[in-house]
Amino acid sequence: VPTVQDSEINLLRSGDVTLAVPLSVEDISQFGDGSRELFIKSSCYSTINITVADCETTIGWMFSSEPRSISLGVVYRESSDSDVEQAKVLIPLTRCNSHKEKIQGQVKARHPGLYTLIFDNSFSRFISKKVFYHLTMEKPVIYDGSDGP
Repeated sequence: VPTVQDSEINLLRSGDVTLAVPLSVEDISQFGDGSRELFIKSSCYSTINITVADCETTIGWMFSSEPRSISLGVVYRESSDSDVEQAKVLIPLTRCNSHKEKIQGQVKARHPGLYTLIFDNSFSRFISKKVFYHLTMEKPVIYDGSDGP
């Protein structure tokens, strides 16, 4: 019996990856104000893999692409050792007109684990893309009951 599988999981399992960038919360906290560049070959995808240790951390992103649009999706796995088929799709792959305007978004990390931003260019047979991205991380403020310094 064939199983129905999310296109994101299918892409991660059998698609052609250009780059996989591993980042931690500490890496993102030292990001600064600038953008970083991610290259995605034609008919391929690239990922940013963010390891999150604390629940309720919010991962934010802003990106643009050249020369045309790109698709973005977000998936979650308990760890990098987890099987790709065990991944949960948090944001389905969505085509973004990021060549015309910056795209912003965020996801709240409900569980510790690996959060993967997928930049998919598999729909473009001939044109490679560059994505210029900036990431942010917000940890929850935990009130400890003290009011003094």
